[in-house]
Amino acid sequence: QVQLVESGGGLVQPGGSLRLSCTASGISNLGDMGWYRQAPGKQRDLVATISSRGNTNYSDSVKGRFTISRDNTKNTVYLQMNSLTAEDTAVYYCKATNWWLSRDYWGQGTQVTVSS
Repeated sequence: QVQLVESGGGLVQPGGSLRLSCTASGISNLGDMGWYRQAPGKQRDLVATISSRGNTNYSDSVKGRFTISRDNTKNTVYLQMNSLTAEDTAVYYCKATNWWLSRDYWGQGTQVTVSS
């Protein structure tokens, strides 16, 4: 059974930090992992991705503020978010890919709210 379990979301003040975690289970040939976000009334957008070898990709809106990393021994991807602003408020979704099947799996999402 495939599971992506996310944690670490919550309410934070502008300028604050949060760290999201996502652990994958039941996925063989685990390839790229990543984070996406969806604000109310908007489409789901890429935040950052990381390959199994550690190659990273970021959206321009988070470069220099967010850092994605992963622990392949734990099938876990992290997103360290610093200097948060109200524009970062969204539901954050974890995605993991089975590279052999070219199939994507999604987590249930975790809410991040940046507000004073």
